[in-house]
Amino acid sequence: MNNIEINLRDIRAQIASAASACERSADSILLLAVSKKKPASDIRVAFACGQRDFGENYLQEALEKMQELQDLDINWHFIGAIQSNKTRSIAEAFDWVHCVDRLKIAKRLSEQRPATLPPLNICIQVNIDHEASKAGIDLSELNDLAAAIVALPGIRLRGLMAIPAPRADYSGQCRAFARLAEALTSLRQQGLDCDTLSMGMTQDMEAAISQGSTLVRIGTAIFGERL
Repeated sequence: MNNIEINLRDIRAQIASAASACERSADSILLLAVSKKKPASDIRVAFACGQRDFGENYLQEALEKMQELQDLDINWHFIGAIQSNKTRSIAEAFDWVHCVDRLKIAKRLSEQRPATLPPLNICIQVNIDHEASKAGIDLSELNDLAAAIVALPGIRLRGLMAIPAPRADYSGQCRAFARLAEALTSLRQQGLDCDTLSMGMTQDMEAAISQGSTLVRIGTAIFGERL
């Protein structure tokens, strides 16, 4: 087996173990392989190992990989910062966008999503720890933005995404993720058809799963260190 195959096997085992510990099914948690700054050849290897969902941060790099890998039935997720002048290409090329935190961006994605494609899956990014260095809205703004997004055609609000501040202790990680899970529950109670919590990376994946994560974003632990 090659390193990527071994790493994917190990990560899937960790997801299954974390799910079992909180009496969840591993099938309820999607593994998103973060492939930014990795060659298309690595994605092809991971695909051959059964991986279907890949996350990219940089648009031009992603588009080049998509061209090279167009023979593969990949679900592409955009997980980077979104500039207004990039929304058309994102709307045309991706299946998911995890980092929407402005209505302006949501409207552009809605308007620019081709009618021939299924609705673009959207996650609102929440700045759960109020960090100035990170994108995302405050929880106090969530209800208004979510209500506006669900009214737009061509896109579908699937849920929430957050990258909490690093915490060394498991209980602290859990508390941060619990706030996002509570926010999703609140949206559902208001009648919004949301089903996705995009939260958890290599260092805090177990805590995220314990709090209801349905999608974990793993990069280095699959593909190795980035240059």
